[in-house]
Amino acid sequence: MGEPAPFGTGRVRRLFGLDRSGPEPAATRSGQPLNPFTLPNLVGLIRLLAIPVFLVIAFQSGDGESWTAAAIFWCISAGDYLDGLLARVTGQYSRLGALLDPVVDRLTILSGVVVCWHFELLPRWLLLLLALRELVTLLLARWGLRHGVDIEVNWAGRMAVFPVMASLFFAMIWPGWFPTTLLVIGLLMACMATYLYARVGRDQIREKTETAQG
Repeated sequence: MGEPAPFGTGRVRRLFGLDRSGPEPAATRSGQPLNPFTLPNLVGLIRLLAIPVFLVIAFQSGDGESWTAAAIFWCISAGDYLDGLLARVTGQYSRLGALLDPVVDRLTILSGVVVCWHFELLPRWLLLLLALRELVTLLLARWGLRHGVDIEVNWAGRMAVFPVMASLFFAMIWPGWFPTTLLVIGLLMACMATYLYARVGRDQIREKTETAQG
């Protein structure tokens, strides 16, 4: 028999979010109490409050190219990983966190879109597609909640976050071909994720309806 993996490799992979196998924590499921007073939720709240600060500083820059605004945007974006890491380290999962996190992510991206659109830091047609995708994702989440279904994040959605956030970040310090290329890559992955969200949600609702009728 082989020796066990050193330092609990599997556990480390789960801790850092590299292994997302298995069901979502029960505390995050529909019908569970919100349980707002957790460290991850505090990070989510700080991220939410930082968005208007980012917008004010970005619009005061005059041309949208601001290291300060970009740094704040990066911190808000990185907070998405931090609150998930804190939840896994402390075990402080909550229904509020499951609801709040994707909303803050969408608002973060939309705030970056607003700045890049206003100052034309990225092609506006790409920004329009990104904004529409984020809006559709929010509507899908509401649709799922209305039908009592949690539409879980898929790998395409997780992987799309990095190039999308990075494109908005780099556009504020180095507009040009590089952030535009990142945005195209991120958009392709994000659109694939949205399609998978819709298909999985439809199947879950259909299964739930058939079970209720049976």
